[in-house]
Amino acid sequence: MKIQVFGDADSAAQQAAIFIAAEARAAVADHGSFVMAVSGGHTPWIMLRDLAREKVPWSAVQVVQVDERVAPPGDPDRNLTHLRASLLESAPLRDEQIHPMPVDSPDLDAAVGQYAQTLQTIAGTPPMLDLVHLGLGPDGHTASLVPGDAVLEISDSDVALTSIYQGRRRMTLTYPILNRARRVLWLVTGGEKAGMFARLQAGDHSIPAGRVRADYAVALADRAAAGLDDTERPLAQHRA
Repeated sequence: MKIQVFGDADSAAQQAAIFIAAEARAAVADHGSFVMAVSGGHTPWIMLRDLAREKVPWSAVQVVQVDERVAPPGDPDRNLTHLRASLLESAPLRDEQIHPMPVDSPDLDAAVGQYAQTLQTIAGTPPMLDLVHLGLGPDGHTASLVPGDAVLEISDSDVALTSIYQGRRRMTLTYPILNRARRVLWLVTGGEKAGMFARLQAGDHSIPAGRVRADYAVALADRAAAGLDDTERPLAQHRA
């Protein structure tokens, strides 16, 4: 895993946007398309707004969701609400290039299969995502792969439903598809993440985030998440 630390969250988000744009250009040059999966959170919305200002072959981009809360359309809890606001208002991206998880379906089990089919349609069989953007929770979760949930043990499906977590069920990508991705981009900001970020760097498989493969991963963090005080300089380093 390559690790880079920046002075603040905005700088980390900006660098994440630059990184995604470069990956998009490389993927389109190599195989004609770029499929990226995006997680939720405040800093990622900044990242996406920054991405809209980068040189990206937008007509060849497809955006899928890493996870989503089971909530009504337009609900502020929905990652999709912010994803659309961040990209559609700023980038030359058509609405049909964003593929929402169908969490408002009356049959959530069928919706899981529906989204798995969507992934196959745009990313092959089995689906191989060009880039997965992930965050890190203070409890060590990533996507909606949360400690103690049965979803952690799923090995035969790329999409699954969780139990209730922080008041809502979630639909989430699972380890099989995350670990097939050509590139994983971690964006980790905030001092409350420092302990888990250290464990992620150490490859601690006892936390959900630690079970995502590290060999194709880049982690961008701010000073607080990296546990640096004001006298320590941001750094870049490589760790397995």
